[in-house]
Amino acid sequence: MDWKIELIFVPVSDVDRSKEFYTKIGFNPDHDQVPYEGLRFVQMTPPGSACSIAFGTGLEIPLEPGQQKTIQVVVPNADDAKAHLEGLGVTTKGVEDLGWGRFVWFDDPDGNTWTLQELPDYSAQS
Repeated sequence: MDWKIELIFVPVSDVDRSKEFYTKIGFNPDHDQVPYEGLRFVQMTPPGSACSIAFGTGLEIPLEPGQQKTIQVVVPNADDAKAHLEGLGVTTKGVEDLGWGRFVWFDDPDGNTWTLQELPDYSAQS
């Protein structure tokens, strides 16, 4: 049986600001729907990812904006990811080599922290 993560909820304080931010850094805006009054559902997918994020209003996410600190994404090259984000005006931390990968971190406008990991070249290890 295959198990695939489909969606991770990210708590935000301003849906439009968050949608603009994530679009700016390259996420695809998959859905922006108001199925009924009081509920707005926005789904965005990072480039190349099978897993999306969602945010909106009326979703009853049990975290306050800025408390999501556990999303980790694999990128081909940490230096390129850092340069891409900084070129768009996003503040980053890293690149840090921790042995099990090279890491870059950034926050969205609410302070939700993202970890970007460049995996080691396991084929080069004996």
